[in-house]
Amino acid sequence: MTLIQWLLFILILQVVHFLGTWKLYVKAGRKAWEAIIPIYNAIVLMQIINRPKWWVILLFIPIINLLMFPIIWVETIRSFGKNTTKDSVLVILSLGFYIFYVSYMEDVSYIENRSLKPRTAAGEWVSSIAFAVIAATLVHTYFMQPYTIPTSSLEKSLLIGDFLFVSKFHYGARVPMTTVAAPMVHDTLPIIKTKSYLDFPKLPYLRLPALQKIKRNDIVVFSWPVDTVEQFFKKTNRRIRKPIDKKSNYVKRCVGIAGDSLEIKDGYVYINGVRNELPDRARLQFFYEADTDGKALSVKSLKSRYHVREGGRLQDGNYILNLSDEDAELISKNPTVKGLRKRISPKGEREEVFPNVATLNWNKDNFGPVYIPEKGKTVDLNMETLPFYKQVIVEYEKNSLSVSNGQIFLNGSSDPVSSYTFKQNYYWMMGDNRHNSEDSRYWGFVPFDHVVGKPVFIWFSWDSDGQGLSKVRWNRLFTTVGGSGKPVSYFYPFVGLMVVLYGFNWYRKRKKAA
Repeated sequence: MTLIQWLLFILILQVVHFLGTWKLYVKAGRKAWEAIIPIYNAIVLMQIINRPKWWVILLFIPIINLLMFPIIWVETIRSFGKNTTKDSVLVILSLGFYIFYVSYMEDVSYIENRSLKPRTAAGEWVSSIAFAVIAATLVHTYFMQPYTIPTSSLEKSLLIGDFLFVSKFHYGARVPMTTVAAPMVHDTLPIIKTKSYLDFPKLPYLRLPALQKIKRNDIVVFSWPVDTVEQFFKKTNRRIRKPIDKKSNYVKRCVGIAGDSLEIKDGYVYINGVRNELPDRARLQFFYEADTDGKALSVKSLKSRYHVREGGRLQDGNYILNLSDEDAELISKNPTVKGLRKRISPKGEREEVFPNVATLNWNKDNFGPVYIPEKGKTVDLNMETLPFYKQVIVEYEKNSLSVSNGQIFLNGSSDPVSSYTFKQNYYWMMGDNRHNSEDSRYWGFVPFDHVVGKPVFIWFSWDSDGQGLSKVRWNRLFTTVGGSGKPVSYFYPFVGLMVVLYGFNWYRKRKKAA
């Protein structure tokens, strides 16, 4: 929706609110005109229903307001004596229009000092759950979101089964664009497997102020830019166009930021001609062919000593193993290993990688150079550069583009263009597991408006290959995602703190009761 459309929509809502409530405002001792002034009418309504004025703020926070509206409807009719379960159900199912009936058809009186305590245990439960959901949704949407690592693309920094907290405020919380959506779920409702949101109305892209900018080598959670996969229905393969905030979430390492020139040589990233140095916790991994003359390697050693999590034995008895450079050097000294060769696609051997131009002959290990778009910067636009930036121009920056006789036209203009200026920053995201990561090498740039947040904390980690309590990776619990040196678990200090707080609280209550 455009700004004009939103203003009209808000105006209509104000008119509907005025028509439905002005008589109730009068019965509560207020003036009729107070029901039509935006924001002020909400402040007055909070006074009428005897609720705190800060509730008004919640009414203007996307997603949170959807949860608040039913509560306000119920509180409004209860302020005029409509306290039955039937009344509450009717006002919610009618999307608040039951208030019209109460206002015009019922002879109700205002209850100025009504009790705010729920009349039944069930009502108290509903009230508690409602505000717990509101609080959780507020935190989930604007501050911190839980996330589970589903793939091995960031081994060894992040493992399959790591449960993360992702900060929304480091890069600035992205305000939801889909204004009508189920809280605390993504694009699909659980169990019934149907779409969790409505496509209309939508808010324009808006991001709250950030604490920091994305830095090179940051691990970033983002909305997968090319996501057109339908996940709501099990038996269809049709491609759909999702809102940005309902695209699937991916987590990768940002190896290139806006304005960088990026190249990949034999699997290693070079930025502006200089090889990119990863943080000390990161471990690049590649597939290696291990020649053992058909002899077996110890399964236990492969996992514990050489940290192999992917790969295995081939039919000829030799191995294909996913190894870091350090582990590859270590296993090469094993007497059973007669030879070790890294599987690198040679330069000039073409694979299906971005931007899918056959004459480039690029592959996952030898790629580029490619310029990463920066907001406000201009590039030449011609038939050679168009494959790199067409997706940016059309899909991410919403221009129409056509090509005729080798000339490029934008937005229906009859004059051809020879350059383009970018409207936002873009990033290049890759996995440390270079031979098992679906990343920017295959689908290109990540726009800043697709950035979700920064993983900051691993609160739990689960190894599906373990047994019993060994499934829990105890050494990864309560560890930070970033930082230097070996990760340190703060789990036991946390447990100790909880025990101390619990003991202090128990002692204080006992002393108070004595």
